[in-house]
Amino acid sequence: MFPSTRTSLRILFSLAASACLFAQAKPEPDVLIFTNGEKLIGHLKSATGAKVVFKSDMAGEVTVEWSKIKELHSAGKFAAIPKDVTFKNRADAAKVARGSVAMTDQKLEVTNPPAAPQTLPVAGLSNVVDEPSFDQALKGQSFFQGWKGASSLGVAITSSTQDVQTLNTGINLVRSAPAESWLRVRTKTTVDFTASYSKITQPGTPSIKTAFYHADAEEDFYATPRLFLLGGAVFDHNYSQGLDLQQTYDGGLGVVAHKSAHSEWDIRGDVGFTDQQFATSSLNRKLVGSRFGQTYTVTFGHGIAFSEDAGARLAWNYEKAFSANMNTSLSMPVFKNLGVNVNSFDSFVNNPPPGFKRNTFQLAFGIRYAFK
Repeated sequence: MFPSTRTSLRILFSLAASACLFAQAKPEPDVLIFTNGEKLIGHLKSATGAKVVFKSDMAGEVTVEWSKIKELHSAGKFAAIPKDVTFKNRADAAKVARGSVAMTDQKLEVTNPPAAPQTLPVAGLSNVVDEPSFDQALKGQSFFQGWKGASSLGVAITSSTQDVQTLNTGINLVRSAPAESWLRVRTKTTVDFTASYSKITQPGTPSIKTAFYHADAEEDFYATPRLFLLGGAVFDHNYSQGLDLQQTYDGGLGVVAHKSAHSEWDIRGDVGFTDQQFATSSLNRKLVGSRFGQTYTVTFGHGIAFSEDAGARLAWNYEKAFSANMNTSLSMPVFKNLGVNVNSFDSFVNNPPPGFKRNTFQLAFGIRYAFK
């Protein structure tokens, strides 16, 4: 019996030691104390020079201004990035203080033994991010990572004296490199595709069809946070305007006229080559000209977002070949990645074949799936 008892004691001792080690390894919760004395227990997520994002065990994720915080203590490892630091190479990362953080008197102390603590005024901070995210951001990402956007689909079927089938679909993708908001954007890639098809059939009469497809891709190279060079391609087909295919390749200059946390307005001007191919081949044109356009995006509360893209293209070698377009989208989330959206498409071609209208307009409703 004695050996069995000794073995049992060893097992109990091992379990007790493991429990003690687990208790010691469990990180201490972070503490946020407001100026009025109220306290939140949880974990610090991130911060800027103006606000703190804190996930409370009881209140969930909250965003608080630094001015309303008396004290903040976190044992987690963070990188405190000053406003005057720009990351041109990996050596610039050495300018950033890393370690556990504590804030009192509107000053953030970063501790990382055995180095001496560093103190920074919160007003001089650009961002405070967790150390793993900071290291990952400096490594960069492949071309296939970091894409965001959404796809939409709308279908309508009517069966009566006239049978009508309508399909609307689209996909919008954007990728910024680097993707982190606290790093200066170097490049931005956008890819858009919109398609609509409708067919009306009635016994004894010819079918009526409408169809248009629009696809474009653009790469922006930022020389400064406000100025960028651009290059891209645009492809259009519009059965309702007698346009078999219009393909354009261009490059130019863009300006970020306005940018905030929730909205951005960009203005563009470029020079390019356009090949117009119509259903009537004698009207085909090869054009050289310019396009002037702008895009605007804004995010409202509860994830509601609006975007608008409009522009006009002028031909230098054939002034009648004037074209313009405008696309708008309003999206509203419903459940997780699913939502609803309202899209409008407006296309104007000044020189269509005889018998075709110059303008095409469509308003569509559909289901939206967001890529995050």
